[in-house]
Amino acid sequence: MSALEVVEIKAFVPARDFVQSQQFYRDLGFTIASVSGGVAYFHHGPSAFLLQDFYVEALAHNLQMHLLVTDAQAWHDHAESLDLPTRYGVRAPTELVDQPWGMRDFSVFDPCGVCWRIAQNIPGFQPIGRTTAE
Repeated sequence: MSALEVVEIKAFVPARDFVQSQQFYRDLGFTIASVSGGVAYFHHGPSAFLLQDFYVEALAHNLQMHLLVTDAQAWHDHAESLDLPTRYGVRAPTELVDQPWGMRDFSVFDPCGVCWRIAQNIPGFQPIGRTTAE
């Protein structure tokens, strides 16, 4: 075992309205494990992040989270079914797109402007122009 072993990495995601953001993420499909001292611990399976009761517009509007899933279509359908613009005053989820880097993805924006790119790897994707180490 290496002394430099990593156990986990989590981002702190800002919230302008801490209570509203907690509900948004529960609706999106995350489980809240704990709330204490202005920090809420969310997870979905082994993936997790920390929602913080802290907001700076420049940070929120420039933060992107990437969630790699097995079925982007299912996540997109779920996000669409939530009617996020009506319930939270956010933009509608973007269209699901096959990206040139080999992922099928779409974006969802949380109530304070954080962009979540939800993606799956495209099976059989062959990168063009990428070099390998020799």
